[in-house]
Amino acid sequence: MLAPLLAALVFAGGAPAAATPQELTITAADGTPLSCALVEPDGTPPAGGWPAVMLFHGLGGRHQDMEPLATGFLAPAGYASLMCDARGHGASGGLFGLDGPTDVADTQFLFTWLTTRPEVSDTQIGALGISLGGGAVWNAAVAGVPFKAIVPTITWTNLTTALAPQGLSKSGLVVYLSQLVPSARWDPALLAAVPSLTASTNMASVTGLSAPRSPLTHLSSLTVPTLLIQGRHDFLFDIDQAEAAFKLLKGPKRLYVGDLGHAPAANPAAEQPTYFGEAVQWFDRYLKGTQNGIDRKPPVELAHDPWDGSTTSYAGLPPTKFTSVSLPGTTTMRSPGGKTVRGARLTGGPHETFGDSTVTVRYTNAKGWDRLVAVLTVAGTSTPISAGGTKISTANGVATIHLMNEAGLVPAGKRLVVTIGATSTAQSSANALYLDDVQPGSSITIGRETLKLSVLQKAVSK
Repeated sequence: MLAPLLAALVFAGGAPAAATPQELTITAADGTPLSCALVEPDGTPPAGGWPAVMLFHGLGGRHQDMEPLATGFLAPAGYASLMCDARGHGASGGLFGLDGPTDVADTQFLFTWLTTRPEVSDTQIGALGISLGGGAVWNAAVAGVPFKAIVPTITWTNLTTALAPQGLSKSGLVVYLSQLVPSARWDPALLAAVPSLTASTNMASVTGLSAPRSPLTHLSSLTVPTLLIQGRHDFLFDIDQAEAAFKLLKGPKRLYVGDLGHAPAANPAAEQPTYFGEAVQWFDRYLKGTQNGIDRKPPVELAHDPWDGSTTSYAGLPPTKFTSVSLPGTTTMRSPGGKTVRGARLTGGPHETFGDSTVTVRYTNAKGWDRLVAVLTVAGTSTPISAGGTKISTANGVATIHLMNEAGLVPAGKRLVVTIGATSTAQSSANALYLDDVQPGSSITIGRETLKLSVLQKAVSK
């Protein structure tokens, strides 16, 4: 279910290509060669030069992944675009740093390089990045790179809560992500931290890795106009990562939540003209000064699921309500493979999840069992609505598992199922979200569970 994850979106549709990428090598400030491409619109540049957008690809990707966005959407709208292989990627030199200080320095250097082009504006420059590239945009912006507008897409604002919420690593995802860039191309300090993150054995190490790469604490002072694009069904970077930023940003801001992103997102090609079209409008407003009204529309937009060509807009974050159900019973689980599966039907409906839901678990007699993972599904379907996990440290107690903020539809009359185990594979062998297991022979007794579900006050999908 979680593989393959998208290292970068695969673009489709859009306008016909208006320009041919100019492949080039730019030597960074420390002498590292960066493999890049520059795309410029056909025709004569306007007075002051073309406004420009810097584009940043996803983990394991290349700058060529971003060329369809440059040629199909930005060049026809009158924008030059610069995109480069990140360090440790593609044909660029250097070592992969996960949007660390060296990557920020590269972005500043490339920004300056772009301003020296006589056909490009030296002031009207924005940025759009996807996944890893979205982190590059955030970290460069908070470091002071003077973008005039940004569009971080399906990315994080707090790397710790994204990769190890509640102190429990999304180990299956972390292992998968670590394989997208050959280990020989990693920064050694970064590579050394991966085992701690995978096993959640040293959260101080994890925090030390993620803190300088997590822009969240700086966003309250960021005023650059920001369009956030995030996915409804993204088990790597959930809606909370963008929602937290939306609450803090003080400048012009807009949030689009659609059916794009990392697995299990559907990524319909038909939706791309909508959100990338809005990105172009955002740049038109804040790079060109076009009074196109995007800044006056309701600032939060939720695409319907499955994509039907429609969205619902809100004046703020969508209003939600809680509904709770009790899942009684007593089950003793033993590793390997132990699990408990319980379900209930919600009254009314349809319901559409949005916001932070929890599963509260009462447990006793934990022997060697140090974690609990919950997976929420609709009966008869294998793809989860959401999941979460937490560490436990006592033999008896109450654990509250926070589920990822995912927007999923629960049809009227359908039964919700909560699977509890030590790994997400307890729900399905294909669910590789939480893989790190407890020791064989471990056991725990699960008592009553309570599902507290956050749902939209009114479902918008069908």
